[in-house]
Amino acid sequence: MGDFADHIGKSIRLLYYPPYHSKYNPVERCWEILDKHWNGAKLTDTETMLEWAKSMTWKGIHPVVQLNRTAYEKGVTVAKVAMQAVESRSARNPLLPKWDILIRPACTV
Repeated sequence: MGDFADHIGKSIRLLYYPPYHSKYNPVERCWEILDKHWNGAKLTDTETMLEWAKSMTWKGIHPVVQLNRTAYEKGVTVAKVAMQAVESRSARNPLLPKWDILIRPACTV
């Protein structure tokens, strides 16, 4: 997000949904509709699951569905110095420090 803020030259505000507030998150509502859509179907293989996901609609629109076979490494962390550089560009709302973060573009000289 920092690179994107630099690219557009504007600050970006990240607002996260707190845990257990999925009713406000549109992505979670989409998952709920998918869950109801394939309720009772035998998802015996990946292709069946993908076809069921492609056939659902949410607000009259079919989703774009594709299989991602990327294996993500566990335990990968950002070095402390790199994280300090990120935090120096960020401002956290003191009332909601975990859920409201402003990322400023890097200063250019």
